[in-house]
Amino acid sequence: MLTARAPRAARRATALALAAVAALILPLAAEGIPARADAVRNDQQWVLQALNVEPAWSVTEGQGVTVAVIDSGVNPSVSDLVGNVITGPNYSGVGTPESNPNWGVHGTWMASLIAGHGHDGGGSGIIGVAPRSHVLSIRVITDSTDPDYAQYMHEPQSRIQDELAHAIRYAVSHGAQVISMSLGYGLPSLSVREALQDALNQGVVVVASSGNSGDTAAAHGSGHAPYEFPADYPGVLGVAAVGENSQPAGFSSDNISVQVAAPGVNVPVQGRNGQYWLVSGTSPACALTAGVAALIKSAYPSLPPDMVREAITSSTSHRPANGYDDDVGFGTVNAAAALRAAGRLSARGQAGPGSPRTGLRRTAALTPGVSADSHFGGGPAAIPPPPVAARGTERLAAFCVLAAVCMAVIVIATSRLVLMGRPARASGYRGPAPGRAGSYPAAASQGWPPAGWPPAPPGRVGAAEQQHDPADPANET
Repeated sequence: MLTARAPRAARRATALALAAVAALILPLAAEGIPARADAVRNDQQWVLQALNVEPAWSVTEGQGVTVAVIDSGVNPSVSDLVGNVITGPNYSGVGTPESNPNWGVHGTWMASLIAGHGHDGGGSGIIGVAPRSHVLSIRVITDSTDPDYAQYMHEPQSRIQDELAHAIRYAVSHGAQVISMSLGYGLPSLSVREALQDALNQGVVVVASSGNSGDTAAAHGSGHAPYEFPADYPGVLGVAAVGENSQPAGFSSDNISVQVAAPGVNVPVQGRNGQYWLVSGTSPACALTAGVAALIKSAYPSLPPDMVREAITSSTSHRPANGYDDDVGFGTVNAAAALRAAGRLSARGQAGPGSPRTGLRRTAALTPGVSADSHFGGGPAAIPPPPVAARGTERLAAFCVLAAVCMAVIVIATSRLVLMGRPARASGYRGPAPGRAGSYPAAASQGWPPAGWPPAPPGRVGAAEQQHDPADPANET
């Protein structure tokens, strides 16, 4: 992070770096041309057709959804937005009043593409992709014509990005289901990354423009445009720009943060002063895609952000030959096809309770996008009971007693086997060992020795009582 305490030479280099970064923070619709009010709806037809929006309106027009537009502010009083704007806080760090004609120029443009409802019965003016949705306006940047623009440009980058993180958290805590950020920073930020992860965890879809650096020297030198944040953060749907011919706009950044493309060349919008303009950049492409996300969240409110992104990226038109490239990502957003894809994901039970088109019953106290039915594998209800019931202390004590009895039986049996295996002792008395007194049994006074004592040695029965003549023939062998 850059700090205000850097040495003077470093501060000078930092100022140049901040100028480059701030140029990316500026509204990305760099080109604005006034358009005739009576012709604006005709001029807008190619945009609506490129996105295939009108068939999607037979399913939903975005009712019930709030899209946070984190930008330079939105004028809630313009004819095509009146009644559809909620004004949030100002995190830009400058105090330009809302009454100033240079306040909220870019933000009003973007809001009209999302929630514009036209006027004079809806047949004139700008019709947004989700005309019955609401916009939550949160100001974090200034327009280049803002009287406090110079002050904003000198804000430390760390503070600017921290304020963006505050804006994201505000959007989540105030019920936004979609966040649209038509802005870009040259460096990542931990605070923004953490805020975005919290938004995704809360079921909020995040869309960001991929940048307007496709035709810069840096892009030509490296082979791709420099990465911009928040489009390059994980979980964010990065959007590139295409023209009326469905070809990538030359200014549109080409890098792997690009996931889809949307119209971004001479797109009609309504400005903060009520006039109509033709703007070019990845900013309008981002806003239009955020409108498609709002349609999906309206029809399938429990569909988690990754499934919304899958519905959008898997249903595009004008897909590249190899399925993906870094100019247009997976192709041009197709609103009607994206709704159908979301319906298929929902029908597989991945939308969770609360979706009006899944037949699933709404349940209370559900975390958005993290309902039990949306878990892979069926959630906790699909976990089978344990194959072995838990053993209580009584059963454990019984098993210990049984084990002790078994051990005793084993010891006794082993001892008997050892005894049985020893050799038997001789039954005759062998007499005392030579020279050892007191080895004989009891004295004669106690009836000792018995008759026939001492016994004859084995094989010489009666030798002590009978002597034979050596000449006796009975002794010859």
